[in-house]
Amino acid sequence: MPNLTLPSVLSFDRRLEPSDALMLSGNWTNIGKENDWNKIELFERRNRAVKSNFKQEILDDEEELKKQIEEPNIAWGDDASLPSDADTLRVSYSLRVLGGLNTPSACNKKVYQDQFTEMVDGYLAELGIDELASRYAYNVVNGRFLWRNRVGALDVAIHVKHSSLSEPIKFNAYDYPLKDTTTSDTKISPFVELVKKGLIDKENVFIAVDAYVKLGNRQRIWPSQEMVMGPSSGQKSRYLFALDGNAAMHCEKIGNALRTIDDWQTGSDAPIAIEAYGNVTQRGIAYRSSRNDFKTLLDKWMNDKSVTEEEKHFVIAMIIRGGVFGEGESE
Repeated sequence: MPNLTLPSVLSFDRRLEPSDALMLSGNWTNIGKENDWNKIELFERRNRAVKSNFKQEILDDEEELKKQIEEPNIAWGDDASLPSDADTLRVSYSLRVLGGLNTPSACNKKVYQDQFTEMVDGYLAELGIDELASRYAYNVVNGRFLWRNRVGALDVAIHVKHSSLSEPIKFNAYDYPLKDTTTSDTKISPFVELVKKGLIDKENVFIAVDAYVKLGNRQRIWPSQEMVMGPSSGQKSRYLFALDGNAAMHCEKIGNALRTIDDWQTGSDAPIAIEAYGNVTQRGIAYRSSRNDFKTLLDKWMNDKSVTEEEKHFVIAMIIRGGVFGEGESE
């Protein structure tokens, strides 16, 4: 077979599709009572803070530095917290798990698509989807999607609901450390099976997830932050995400947490999100070089060159992530 090169048009649809997450307030004793959870409204906070970040030319000019220090740093932006009569945050979202892994959503080279389908079918027959399904399920039950809301919480309970379950599967998030990606706990097995069924097209899987985070009365919560493109002087500098006036988290932020399963790269001591080059923007680092990035590994695998089992898992996880990967394009 001649060497197959990347098509100019190649893209994959996301196979894990979380919704935005609503944030509600209530009490730990009311877990399981649907009507005892209330809307959390955003409010504005204005602070007179001090300046603590100066350019070097300011630091070198004592008179200018003194002048800058005397000027107040006005911080104005959205904020959110639990009310005085509530000690627990509830974060609720839904998750669709979709199949069709062996077919790109767009590919303008038939011979490439045929070989791709054969490659993915071979992976599913040889290795199965168990490893990836286990990792995605693990990031639900450990509450990674809560991000900063999980830090320092007194208790974190995760409830997973599906039409096939007579009652929710309940997990203590702290039983599943964030530094890990899988567990031997068989309690998670029914949930893993649901994720597997969705990914292999056995059925359309729709899951509801409720997280209960005991923080304490009046404690601050952390909705998603909206991106502000160059706010005008005198305007708010921080806008938080809300749905119909209710504090919320972006579906993209939930999805990023669910795909934080890449501990196959060797640069980070903790799992990172599945990305083509292992990008972690908060650290300004890409953990996957031109030797083990997505396109390089896909090219090797498509042309029957040596690819390890872990590298195959990463490539399939990238397909589940979705994106545009035609020659000269990336996402």
